[in-house]
Amino acid sequence: MPPLVGGLPPMFPMKYLLVAGARPNFMKIAPIHRAFSLRRIGHSPAGVLLVHTGQHYSRNMSDDFFRDLGIPEPDINLEVGSGSHAEQTARIMMAFEPVCLEHRPDWVIVVGDVNSTIACALTAKKLGIRVAHVEAGLRSRDMSMPEEINRLCTDAISDLLFTTDTTADENLRNEGIADEKIHFVGNTMIDTLCQQIGRARELPLPDGLVPGQYAVLTLHRPANVDSPDRLAPIIRAINAIADRIPVVFPVHPRTAARLNEVELHHGIRIVEPMSYVLFLGLVARSRMVLTDSGGIQEETTVLGIPCLTMRPNTERPITCEIGTNLLVGTDPARILGEATSILNGQSRPGAIPEKWDGHAAERIVEVLLNQAVRDPCLV
Repeated sequence: MPPLVGGLPPMFPMKYLLVAGARPNFMKIAPIHRAFSLRRIGHSPAGVLLVHTGQHYSRNMSDDFFRDLGIPEPDINLEVGSGSHAEQTARIMMAFEPVCLEHRPDWVIVVGDVNSTIACALTAKKLGIRVAHVEAGLRSRDMSMPEEINRLCTDAISDLLFTTDTTADENLRNEGIADEKIHFVGNTMIDTLCQQIGRARELPLPDGLVPGQYAVLTLHRPANVDSPDRLAPIIRAINAIADRIPVVFPVHPRTAARLNEVELHHGIRIVEPMSYVLFLGLVARSRMVLTDSGGIQEETTVLGIPCLTMRPNTERPITCEIGTNLLVGTDPARILGEATSILNGQSRPGAIPEKWDGHAAERIVEVLLNQAVRDPCLV
């Protein structure tokens, strides 16, 4: 086997399919695609095709969206659309199989924990194609979350598992995953944040907002927004917070349909869903964030913004252990109490986890390329 030159052996024949199914997936995929594009022999990049399953369609996914992330539009769009978990997973598998048969990749790289993640991993594995899972090993221990099922199943069949922290490594080892498959590389979502944060801070805020004098709210999880009995108490707590500070609420489509059932304080400012960079700038200059999302827990930790996560558990415990995140559940008294502490200047300082330094994607690509060199049957 010839030595690596600039990261690739001459006449490099490897082919990779990078799979994304939802907008947050593209934030995780973008730095990997960029890292691959930098590993060239002359003008010949590694063979990488970007696949969008179309699991989540967003009107914000315009040319500007991909330009902002520094990646081309997807090479392949399966356009599967929405549906029940079973319907969507099945449609993705049926649409992805012909792609695999046509392009015959050496690796399928999946990210996160959406239905596209497990659907494409299963399809590839049954065709004898190796699977790499980025953001492996995260666990909430809550099997009522579809994402937890997707995470467990994807990790069980993946050939390489790229983790964001050492707790995820331990989770995988406890589940019987061999050490040689596990690679602690850091967080590609933070790679994208590091690339975009300078520009994001320079973008104008919505009219009337003053940096450090507003809160940001996101709500979208079915457990919180689909039940009026669960949503109403949360909104009551947010209404009370809005007595003290304006609350900016970019409304997810799932949540928008439910807001007619609750009374919103005039201090809660409803806005349209934002592009990634606009939203990052909004969060980065806020006083605090209230959310039931996953990735925002990580972003606020790196940005040093207090975050109250309105869930009973998190698959990202490191953001609570050393970061700025705090699990508050859905009890309105707890939400209001912790928010009041933050507004009174009593938030705790956080630290940035190891290897959340903007270079996770480079480590991922290095492992994949070295894997090809170690296994001559792949080249």
